[in-house]
Amino acid sequence: MLTFEQIKELIELVSERGLQGVEIERSGFRLKIDGQSATPPVVAAAAPGAAAPATPAMTAAPANTAGSAGSAAESLPPAAGSAAASPGQGAHVLTSPIVGTFYRAPSPDADPFVEVGSRVKKGQVVCIIEAMKLMNEIESDADGVVVEIFPQNAQAVEFGEPLFALRTS
Repeated sequence: MLTFEQIKELIELVSERGLQGVEIERSGFRLKIDGQSATPPVVAAAAPGAAAPATPAMTAAPANTAGSAGSAAESLPPAAGSAAASPGQGAHVLTSPIVGTFYRAPSPDADPFVEVGSRVKKGQVVCIIEAMKLMNEIESDADGVVVEIFPQNAQAVEFGEPLFALRTS
């Protein structure tokens, strides 16, 4: 069996060298560390600064079990790639202030707070983000017309991820 320090060194090695992964078996213990995927990650154009490198995922399982250990893979939210589409000149992008689950309406059977084409005022609630069982009302930080809604309803969003594009003029 490997020590914690040995496992940590292997993770660092996979990360530093940009390896696809490594798999080791010792004394009936199997360790598989998945590194960077073969396809390059998608980076949103609206993201300020550079994207952080993906942390290698690690799975471990006894060697005598049937089948192999599942692979935990890092993946980007589906909306991250759609942020690259430019909403046009004079557009203001409202980003998520927290990590959580994006909801367009106050309840499943209610109408959405805003639709594409809706006029919004600064301070108007445009969506809800659920974080740790708390419902956080997200308000518009500018006046304008909604030209694009980036995440899907009930989709997980990250801090700084684009939520809405507003045409301000």
